[in-house]
Amino acid sequence: MTKKIKDYIVNFFNGFAMALADSVPGVSGGTIAFLLGFYDQFINSLNYLLTKNSNHRKSGLRFLGKIGIGWVIGMIASILILTSVFETHIYKVSSLFMGFIILSIPIIISEEKEVLKGKYLNIIFTIIGILLVFLISYYNTSKVDLINITSFNFSTGIYIFLVGMIAISAMILPGISGSTLLLIFGLYLPIINGIKNLINFDFSSFWGLFIFGLGVLTGMFSIIKLLKKALNKFRTQTVYTIIGLMIGSIYSIIMGPTTLEIPVDPINIHNFNILFFLIGGLIVWGLQQAKKINEKK
Repeated sequence: MTKKIKDYIVNFFNGFAMALADSVPGVSGGTIAFLLGFYDQFINSLNYLLTKNSNHRKSGLRFLGKIGIGWVIGMIASILILTSVFETHIYKVSSLFMGFIILSIPIIISEEKEVLKGKYLNIIFTIIGILLVFLISYYNTSKVDLINITSFNFSTGIYIFLVGMIAISAMILPGISGSTLLLIFGLYLPIINGIKNLINFDFSSFWGLFIFGLGVLTGMFSIIKLLKKALNKFRTQTVYTIIGLMIGSIYSIIMGPTTLEIPVDPINIHNFNILFFLIGGLIVWGLQQAKKINEKK
């Protein structure tokens, strides 16, 4: 196998794995990129799209194009089966992603140990990250209503746009899940069902998805320069914050079942599934093995 073909296969897998994470509440695509070791390259490539240097733009487009193919295929595959699985097996899915998140945290700490070492006062940023996710989840899960994206007014359109901005920012950040935020703000199932309908040539949700897409693009290009600067100049504080966001997202996953169209009990000792929790950990291990292969390419 030539190096070029191997490069395409690895990047296809990277994009596919990001899409699977982005499509379900609990894990962000940014977390996958971080675990697979291409997060900085991903952020740099997005940032290159905003530069005036044509060589940098071409380099960024090439890399994003490679992972983009895998992402699109992974997202379509997820959406076609996701809505029924998520509603009928919410506790298994939630347990799996709790395992994923909890077992990812020590890996990220290990990967960034040189950045974190001796700078323990910055743990305040971890606390801020935890509180941020906790407060968002606590405030919204008890009063969430599903948003109608097939028929809406101006204020609802603005809401869809703003949530799109917030969700993509979370998807890019390792730690907090953009899909979890969509769940919290009542847009997860409407967006997933809307995309599923669009794939089946039902255009009733087109304008809602269009407005959401505009919010996604605006949010992505708004946050990317800020995030790149944070990683370059304030990496210690940023990594501590990411760890806090990941810890806080555990609470979001626990409360996730209460935000379904027909709410059910949050995760507890009776409905928690240890098998799927361990499968989540196994996925983390598998991603680490994939990262080693990626580093040898």
